[in-house]
Amino acid sequence: MAEFDVIVIGGGPGGYVCAIRCAQLGLKTACVEGRETLGGTCLNVGCIPSKALLHATHELHEAEHNFAKMGLKGKTPSVDWDQMKAYKQEVVDGNTKGIEFLFKKNKVTWLKGWGSIPAAGQVKVGDEVHTAKNIVIASGSVPSSLPGIEIDEETVVSSTGALSLKKIPKSLVVIGAGVIGLEMGSVYARLGAKVTVVEFLDVITPTMDGEVSKQFQKILAKQGMEFVLGAAVQSVETKGGKAKVTYKLRKDDSEVTIDADTVLVATGRKPYTDGLGLAEIGVEMEQRGQIKTDAHWQTTVKGVYAIGDAIIGPMLAHKAEDEGMAVAEVIAGKHGHVNYGVIPGVIYTTPEVASVGKTEEELKKDGVKYKVGKFPFMGNARAKAVFQADGFAKLIVDENDRILGAHIIGPGAGDLIHEVCVAMEFGASAEDLALTCHAHPTFSEAVREAALACGDGAIHA
Repeated sequence: MAEFDVIVIGGGPGGYVCAIRCAQLGLKTACVEGRETLGGTCLNVGCIPSKALLHATHELHEAEHNFAKMGLKGKTPSVDWDQMKAYKQEVVDGNTKGIEFLFKKNKVTWLKGWGSIPAAGQVKVGDEVHTAKNIVIASGSVPSSLPGIEIDEETVVSSTGALSLKKIPKSLVVIGAGVIGLEMGSVYARLGAKVTVVEFLDVITPTMDGEVSKQFQKILAKQGMEFVLGAAVQSVETKGGKAKVTYKLRKDDSEVTIDADTVLVATGRKPYTDGLGLAEIGVEMEQRGQIKTDAHWQTTVKGVYAIGDAIIGPMLAHKAEDEGMAVAEVIAGKHGHVNYGVIPGVIYTTPEVASVGKTEEELKKDGVKYKVGKFPFMGNARAKAVFQADGFAKLIVDENDRILGAHIIGPGAGDLIHEVCVAMEFGASAEDLALTCHAHPTFSEAVREAALACGDGAIHA
């Protein structure tokens, strides 16, 4: 008889959520995690610590630029970098210990160590082999780099090293204008670093709505971040704790070299499946290194499932969580479901950027007729009161007024987007959203006004 009903490999958002849901559904469950703490990349060296630094540096920005306008006068705060990092770690510790408590509460066994799968139904942790009726791979992802660039986590850092620099650099070069690069670039720009973002493509955040991307770049540029677009990085050389970044401009093939105290390589992430023994047991992989799964998240080996960053789809913690809950339902004999058309994405800069569903570019490519309703935060009383009137809320609807997507750049965008997510989940129209009373004054009124703009017109624009 199997020792466990389910063993989950990986204690990140997908893994720990899956393990807890399995236990709640009456399955005897274990979770394998080799870190000293649970929570995976997200809680330890990703989502949570970066948001702590974003919050701290946003408060610094407010003190430097907006406090006096509100009559809050006094000496501008100085930065104690070590204390800021200690605060960040306190936030991390509180969250990771919380997951450990939830494991105990739900009777999930934590198998401490790194796991491998010697055979279907078996998971090896250290020298011990445990048996399970079902195995869920939630091994996550790791930072990817560019060929020939060595990350030493001191001068040339990944997103992990960027969270714990020994000192605040005077100059920072960020390679890659995606979510991670822009968030961490924003942190250090607020701390006084000269930040230069080098991006291979001609736009930042290339998967987002084009109009949002252009506005976002303008706002970040006003905040002091510099952008070099259409540039292919050729090399990063380090000497004496400094770096030289050489890139080639695609428009004319000219080469440029810039100096930096620190270089952040933010060129995306790749699935982490090393050491699991997947090939040996017959688990098939996708061309780009993800684990191949069917519609129920089962791999090509019966009883072995995979979720999160290890499989195809956006590398987002909440996507992994949804899949973790869904696969738990499947294993328990219920119906697990994830609506991949309604998975929001958020960038936690100031202003925040959030999106869900289709962009205009995607709809044009597919030949779908659509209408746009847009409302600027300049017309939102609450946004003006907190000095965040840049940006807009934008809804995209089809010919029948059904919401196809939403794109928001402005205050609280990461929270505002979920009103639209719920509407889309239930097939609502823009009119449904527009006829729903919204409290005044709130940022959410901008979303309602965008919905009104899909019909007879917004009130305050």
